[in-house]
Amino acid sequence: MRKEKKYTFSKALYLVAGMLLGAGVTALAVAGGYYLDQSDYITSASVSSSNASSESDSFVDSDFLYKLLTIESLIKNYYYLDEVDNQTLEDGVFTGLLDSLGDVYSTYYTVEETESLAESTEGAYYGIGAYVQQDADTGYVKITGVISGTPAEEAGFLAGDVIYAVDGENVLGLDSSQVVALIKGDEGTWVTVTVMRDDELLDIDVQRRRIETVTVTYELLDDNIAYVQLTEFDDVTVDQFEEALEALKADGAVGLILDLRDNPGGSLYSVVEIADMLLGEGLILYTEDSSGNREEYSSDAERELELPIVLLVNENSASAAELLTGALKDHGKATVVGVTTYGKGIVQTVRTLSDGSSVKLTTSAYYTPNGTNIHGVGITPDVEVELDTEAYLEDGSDNQLETAIETMKDLLGD
Repeated sequence: MRKEKKYTFSKALYLVAGMLLGAGVTALAVAGGYYLDQSDYITSASVSSSNASSESDSFVDSDFLYKLLTIESLIKNYYYLDEVDNQTLEDGVFTGLLDSLGDVYSTYYTVEETESLAESTEGAYYGIGAYVQQDADTGYVKITGVISGTPAEEAGFLAGDVIYAVDGENVLGLDSSQVVALIKGDEGTWVTVTVMRDDELLDIDVQRRRIETVTVTYELLDDNIAYVQLTEFDDVTVDQFEEALEALKADGAVGLILDLRDNPGGSLYSVVEIADMLLGEGLILYTEDSSGNREEYSSDAERELELPIVLLVNENSASAAELLTGALKDHGKATVVGVTTYGKGIVQTVRTLSDGSSVKLTTSAYYTPNGTNIHGVGITPDVEVELDTEAYLEDGSDNQLETAIETMKDLLGD
């Protein structure tokens, strides 16, 4: 694989697009696709230098500081309900500054929350074992999937549950990583997660346990059709996906069905590496910032998969999942089956400040190879088929997968 430009981003700090409830892998992104750029630390000295050159453009002046100190004094002298410490007030100022942008994906992270971001690529965590995704319309975080054999499954969480509160604290307006920070904790401890399901609030008590992250599952279906499900794009996903491909090819696979349904996204590194295993030589994606600066990510032909591919997507396939879908579709490498995807085509970059806190900011937009930005639009499948939810809940039958299998057989000429 090659990139058209040189980057300073550490592979280990590319963070996911999609997210797990807990302290571990991909416990971070609304729909994935942001990364921690350690080369961009901000110090008080650099801030002073910046202010000196652009003071006229800044709202931080003597009047602002006087107003801020006045409000602090009023809180400390007259606020009745609780005693407020300085750190809480400081974090509140910075949180409010990012909230003022009106962008659910731009967020201020405390030192503790920033540490959770860094922990997200380790591959194991103490949590409950569910995938979540931010809902830009409601401001709440919803569960998009539950990992088999985890506390979340045992406690009865379901895909589609909207997380309303954690231990009684309403989480409206918090982003995915902040909700995760509330849910994660020490092994063996308990947390109460309140979810909205069918217009009813349910309090679910669940015990935190160590969760080993498995993001890739696979099997060989009838007629030697390979089936691979990617639940999200973590750093660990790359090796897991490569192992799955090699095993399936060794077993005689003649075609690949790649299931990206309910995949909330993940790390840019992961999706680029996986696309490189599937595509021939060509552009995978590119980004553009507000100044028109463009960064391209391309694949070579060294690891191209010489098998027909069918992609399964749904309304919860987001960000990195959409990037892979867009790349394969634009290059005519895959037939897409399902329903229109989520539509998250913007990039968030996390920059760490000198005190260990950080800021996640929307900095650019993603584009598929053909120059399409899918933000707010999504990707329309080649073969549209809604999931028969009633049949799925009744007996586990999956009409979308059945359609994907029939599509594959058509591609194989069966």
